[in-house]
Amino acid sequence: MKYVIVLCDGMADEPIQELGGRTPLEAAATPNMDRFAQDSEIGMVRTVPEGMAPGSDTANLSVIGYDPQKYYTGRSPLEALSIGVDMEPTDVSFRCNIVTLTEDEQAYEDRVIIDHSSDEISTEDAAVLVEALKDGLKKDGYEFYVGTSYRHLLIWKNGEILELTPPHDILTRRIGEYLPKDNVLREMMEKSYQILSNHPLNLERKKKGLNPANSAWFWGAGTRPMLASFEEKNKKKGAMISAVDLLKGIAVGAGMQNIYVEGANGGLHTNYAGKAQAAVDALTKDGCDFAYIHIEAPDEMGHQGNVQNKIKSIENIDSYIIGPVAESLKNAGEDFRMLVLPDHPTPISVRTHTGEPVPYMLYDSRKAENGMETYDEKAASKTGIRVEEGYTLIDHLFENRRTTC
Repeated sequence: MKYVIVLCDGMADEPIQELGGRTPLEAAATPNMDRFAQDSEIGMVRTVPEGMAPGSDTANLSVIGYDPQKYYTGRSPLEALSIGVDMEPTDVSFRCNIVTLTEDEQAYEDRVIIDHSSDEISTEDAAVLVEALKDGLKKDGYEFYVGTSYRHLLIWKNGEILELTPPHDILTRRIGEYLPKDNVLREMMEKSYQILSNHPLNLERKKKGLNPANSAWFWGAGTRPMLASFEEKNKKKGAMISAVDLLKGIAVGAGMQNIYVEGANGGLHTNYAGKAQAAVDALTKDGCDFAYIHIEAPDEMGHQGNVQNKIKSIENIDSYIIGPVAESLKNAGEDFRMLVLPDHPTPISVRTHTGEPVPYMLYDSRKAENGMETYDEKAASKTGIRVEEGYTLIDHLFENRRTTC
C-alpha cells in the first residue's frame, strides 16, 4: 500500500462575488478531483489549533502528523534546517523576506509594503541582494543565510524571541507600527532599504517593470526544533517534494527524504509534472511508502489577490499532479490512498492566511466511499464529517485509527 498527500497550500477560500458566489476551488475545472470525490471520504479538518497563528508552519506540521502545540518552536528554525544551518540551543532564527516597499516617502516608517515576495524574485537575483546585506549589515552575533526566492534567514546568536508581523499580513499598510521593537533589528531593516533601493539589480528590475526587492523584513522568530522521526512514529518511509524551505526543513527535522525537482520554484509556473513524477518514482522505484507533494502556488496567488491565477493554479494541480499520480500508481499495480487538502485558507478578500477548517478528500483505490459530486468547501461542509485535531488525520490516512466524527 502506498500513501500520498497532495497539499494545495492556501487553496481554500471564501465565496467571491465576481465568481458568482463561488470559491476559486468551486470555479476551477477539476475533473480529476471531482471524479475521485464521488468515491472518496470528504470532510472538514481543523489544521490550525485554536489560539495559534494560521501559518503554513503550524498547518503543515499538523497535516504531517505533528501536534503544533507540542512541536512548534517557530517558522524560521524549520527553514534553517532546510538550508543546513546547525542552530545552537541559544540561537534565535528569523525569516528574512526580501520585500517591496513604496519609495516616495521620506521616512522609512512611513513606507507601505506592497509586495511580500518582490514579484516572486528568483533565487539567483535574491542571492545577489542577500550578499549585499551580508556586507552592509555585518555585525557580531548576526548572520544571514540565502534561502529560496524571497525567503531567507537571519540567525541571532544568544538572541531572544520577539513578536514580529508577517509581511503578507500587512500588505498595503504603513509599516511604522509593525517594525521591531528591538533597536538592532529595526536599524538593520532601515539600513537594508538604503542598501537595496539603489542596488544595480533593483534598478534593472524597475526598468523591466518588476517590483524592486528593496528591503529586508524580519519575522517568524524561533528556536531549534526537535521533531520525532517520521519513520519511527508511523512505520513508513516518507519523501517530501516541495520547493519551499519550510517544508524541506520539516522533512529534515522528521528524517524524511527531500527530493529536488528541477524547475520547482513555489510559484504559479512551478514544475507540476516534475513533482508528480518525483512522487511516483519515490513510491514505485525508491522504496518509499509515503509521498508529501506540496504546491505553494494557490497560496501565492491568494497573497497577490489574483483570482484567475488562483483558479489556474488549482487547475494545474488537478491536471498535472492529482490525475497523473493516481494513474501512474494504478498502472504500476499499486494500491494507494491519496489525501488532498489545503493547509489553511488564503482568501482573496484578505490576501493572507486564516484559521478556519479546510476541506479534505481521502481516496482509496481499493474501495469506493459514498462521496460527493464535487470536492470543494461547500461539498465538504455538507457531509458532517469533521476532524477537530488536524494532526490525527494522517493516522486516518494510514488506517491506524478512525479520526472522523
